[in-house]
Amino acid sequence: MFNKNKNERTEPRSWNWSPRALVLGGLGALTLGVAVLSVAVSYSILAPHFGLLAAPTVAALDVLWVVLQATEILAGNNRVRAGRVRWAGLTLTAVIAAVPTADLIVTGAGVSDLAVILTPVAIVFTKVGWWLVLPSLGRKVSPDTRKAIDARRQQVADRLEQMEADAADRIELLRVASDLQAQVSDAETDYRRRTLKAQQRMTERLYGQAESTADTVASKPLPELIATIKLPELDGWEPSSLALDVTPVTPAVTQVSGTNGEDAAEASRREQLLVTVSEIAAVTGVPTPVTGAPLTNDQITVVLRALRHSEDPPMESYRQAAGEFRRLGFLGGEDRVRPLWRELKRREAQEESEESEEEAEEDAEAR
Repeated sequence: MFNKNKNERTEPRSWNWSPRALVLGGLGALTLGVAVLSVAVSYSILAPHFGLLAAPTVAALDVLWVVLQATEILAGNNRVRAGRVRWAGLTLTAVIAAVPTADLIVTGAGVSDLAVILTPVAIVFTKVGWWLVLPSLGRKVSPDTRKAIDARRQQVADRLEQMEADAADRIELLRVASDLQAQVSDAETDYRRRTLKAQQRMTERLYGQAESTADTVASKPLPELIATIKLPELDGWEPSSLALDVTPVTPAVTQVSGTNGEDAAEASRREQLLVTVSEIAAVTGVPTPVTGAPLTNDQITVVLRALRHSEDPPMESYRQAAGEFRRLGFLGGEDRVRPLWRELKRREAQEESEESEEEAEEDAEAR
């Protein structure tokens, strides 16, 4: 095609059919087909009664019906504008459908004619189709606006799909993490159980060795001179010769009787307790408690343990233990010694209970 003014060739116009236009086109074609069918059927029914007036009457009714449908389309979502033509179209639909329906009911003529039967049904269903479809189509928009709306909807759809994918990944991650956490928890539990068993075996062996050592110390107490020997240090150690006294010493016979004998027994018992304290401190890895100096809670517990097991059966009275604690020369307030004494007794009772349960389990397994 050429432009008449500029004698230039112009591009032919292209038709862009939107989904809305396709729906309206399909409904329009359906409406025209039903209108033609209605005209043919209604004319065949009304012609014997009205003669030549049947043709313009039927044509006017169906043309008006089609016009009302088109007007409803043009009104779009404007309910005020579409309301009147919608109700008028419903009324006209009832009138047009009533013609073949009345002929079928009253006269019974044309019952065998399929077109007469289908016409009122087609008219009613066509109107129902318009009634359902039009409110959902919305207004006609420009291509740019439609493109923007489609782009926005696509963004929303992409975002929703991404959210679902993220949620699915999150759920999968949580499930895998839950399984791995259960495996790690089982492994940690097994490790701690084995560690506790190893500590149990070590404690039992050390406890047996400590009892043997305590018996040896009780039967063969060491003199206090050994405790005064200082161990060498790496930085300040130098070899030195032993300073031995070669002066012969005549052993003196000491006769112990009465009060002097009791003092000697008390001194021996005190010396034995101090040695036991040193041994328990060495076994438990606690610094050796020193008389006359402030003690930590662990050191106080070591001293109380030695005092408790210095008797057979073990000492139960706190007042007796506190008195022995003070007589030995150790320092510790009442607010610290009493709770540690209670904790020591509770812990030993718990250990004895566990040992009894283990022995019962071992006996049951042996049987």
